[in-house]
Amino acid sequence: MRVLVTEPLSERGLELLRRDFQVDVRPELAAAGLAEAIAPYDALVVRSQTRVDAEVLAAAENLKVVARAGIGLDNVDVEMATRRGVMVVNAPQSNIVSAAEHTLALLLAQARNIPAASAALKAGQWSRERFQGIELAGKTLGLVGLGRVGSMVAQRAGALGMRVIAFDPYVSKDRAREMGVELMPTLEALLVQSDFVSIHLPRTPDTEGLIGERELALVKEGARLVNTARGGIVDEDALARALKDGRLGGAALDVFDVEPTTDSPLFGLDQVVVTPHLGASTVEAQDKAGTAIAEMVSLSLRGEFVPYAVNVSAGAEVSEAVRPFLPLAERLGAILTGLSEGALRGVECEYLGRIAEADTRVLTLAAVKGVLSGIVHEPVSFVNAPVIARERGIVVSETTSTVSRDYVNLVALRAETEAGEVAVAGTLVGKRNAERLVQVFDFDIDMAPARHMAFFLYEDRPGVVGKVGTLLGEWQVNIASMEVGRKAAGGLALMALTLDSAIPPEILDRIATDIGAERVRSIVIPG
Repeated sequence: MRVLVTEPLSERGLELLRRDFQVDVRPELAAAGLAEAIAPYDALVVRSQTRVDAEVLAAAENLKVVARAGIGLDNVDVEMATRRGVMVVNAPQSNIVSAAEHTLALLLAQARNIPAASAALKAGQWSRERFQGIELAGKTLGLVGLGRVGSMVAQRAGALGMRVIAFDPYVSKDRAREMGVELMPTLEALLVQSDFVSIHLPRTPDTEGLIGERELALVKEGARLVNTARGGIVDEDALARALKDGRLGGAALDVFDVEPTTDSPLFGLDQVVVTPHLGASTVEAQDKAGTAIAEMVSLSLRGEFVPYAVNVSAGAEVSEAVRPFLPLAERLGAILTGLSEGALRGVECEYLGRIAEADTRVLTLAAVKGVLSGIVHEPVSFVNAPVIARERGIVVSETTSTVSRDYVNLVALRAETEAGEVAVAGTLVGKRNAERLVQVFDFDIDMAPARHMAFFLYEDRPGVVGKVGTLLGEWQVNIASMEVGRKAAGGLALMALTLDSAIPPEILDRIATDIGAERVRSIVIPG
């Protein structure tokens, strides 16, 4: 079998591959020509620069696996690969330590003005007074996101004598307390207390522009910001203005909205430390990634179980009775998270009807993957989802019953949160297995889930539906579909909407006030 490698892979990884396969290293194909060259290969190994798009996959007649030597998958069309039966694997744990250490390196470099002082001395200037820094001991570090990297940063910062606080609505207070971290109820509460703010979030529609003009105005005067997560989470223009105005003491960034880049309003500021996305650029991280990827490719080409397959439906034996429900279970998991208020403590997956006669464990993996995908920094796979859930203190359980009152098959999820219980359920209908969301909280509805959704819990009375439609229309938010569920006239009702775009937060608040809603949630489903 033949393996094509288009980007640098550790020598250890190449050695492992060459033991069993013919390996061709062709870095020129990372830029162009891959579609023309891919046909004879059984496996493709890439990093971040090679685009594995629909054209490449369509031309890959023999391809069985695409392996990304790192944690990201932005450059791989996973959906198309799955459709063509091509397994996609990555190395999700390869750079966690390196990313955490790089965060601390930037934190220290910024606090002590190390890059600027080094440049000045090399230029012949001995300027000790000019580069006076600050100590980390006794300062408050605010972590926005407490996933694997954030947790490692918290551990290391605590050893430096820092007080560590965090905002992550999906982490329980008990879990944070175990790590010696004080959990903040809101992002604003974190910002006003922090001497240093460090970002550890995935880039999603919900997190893009999360730290903008308003948030930077809340940060303690003279505070410093570090971002080694993803570009686009911090508004770079707003950050540059805050630094020029003297509201912030400095910033350190390893990631940018557009990469690669050599031009930014931040680059001309002395109090800013920048690196070209070096979070994973250590010998150890690259060696781990290379070794892990070589092992995954070998397993997949031998037809064995692959731990880091991100599209398990293409890479594992799944019952034909269960396979169509995989996307539904994952989508229900994402909706469950979107509806939840407060940290998740437990997720119960229930399968009712004929589907309960099959092995449904893979559906639970899909549901947990959906629950976690929009809230953690690292990519979530069917294999690492249970590990990440355990790390966050989320207890996952599964129950089945062949008895289903209303549907031939039903997938029902319940989440226990700090704010109470949340429940959703769905099924597949028709010859095309169309997805239907049939229950939210304890209200019956019937609608196709969509990328943008909104839910309003309110007291049933005339005029509410029209008022919501009018307000959304005024702000050019188009309603694709609407369902209203209620148990009795005049009691509580649930309005569920699918939309062509997200509802701006200020409009969501306006609607909630105008209709007297008890609960309002706007959801963007990842993917």
